[in-house]
Amino acid sequence: MILSKNLKNSTKKYYHKHSRLREDLMFVKQIQVGQFAIFAYIVGCKTTKEALIIDPAAEESRLLEEASSKGYKIKYIVNTHSHIDHIMGNRRMKELTNAEIIIHEKESRSLINQSPHMMNMFNAEPSPPADITVREGDTVTIGRVTLKVIHTPGHSPGSISLYNDGIVFTGDTLFVGAVGRTDLAGGSWEVLASSIHEKLFVLPDETIVAPGHNYGDSAKSTIGREKVYNPYVGQRAGY
Repeated sequence: MILSKNLKNSTKKYYHKHSRLREDLMFVKQIQVGQFAIFAYIVGCKTTKEALIIDPAAEESRLLEEASSKGYKIKYIVNTHSHIDHIMGNRRMKELTNAEIIIHEKESRSLINQSPHMMNMFNAEPSPPADITVREGDTVTIGRVTLKVIHTPGHSPGSISLYNDGIVFTGDTLFVGAVGRTDLAGGSWEVLASSIHEKLFVLPDETIVAPGHNYGDSAKSTIGREKVYNPYVGQRAGY
């Protein structure tokens, strides 16, 4: 769904005016990788230089070079869910960094039991098993930066979002002007809509939305904008 030019400009103005990301403490780098418009994220602590990578789906060497060039050491690989397009870089990234893989407990089995057909279709390597599983309310800490785990099922049973004051990494739950599909195994429109309204839309309006795919008219949005303008779950959709 493409926003009008005027709405696109207003979105950018809103983002710059209201975002409150702790840039003095937390490093965030959004990088589009691979052939499926995946956004991977490097999140680091500027004080200790510990970092994690969210959904390293492809171009693992490029991601590591970007982190290393800023002095960051990758401690964790965090998957927002276990769909093949988000986890197919896990093996290579773990080989390069020896980082621990983190995923929701409801996705740990599917992480390592991918369909052979899907593996072939995506030309993907299987992921190693999770080193750490998480659930609602857990935290992932790198140095002085802590991300809260928010269980946001609907796209998949164990989809998670990761929140720190000022920003939420939403995986395939909430996009810029769109939402994740629910027609795959374990998906549910009702559950997805509930996750967005009850878990994400209760965050401060100025919270930056950092999605799992580059599907919108801009790379990021805010909770406030999506609450109003998202054509699937926003006020303009009748919610």
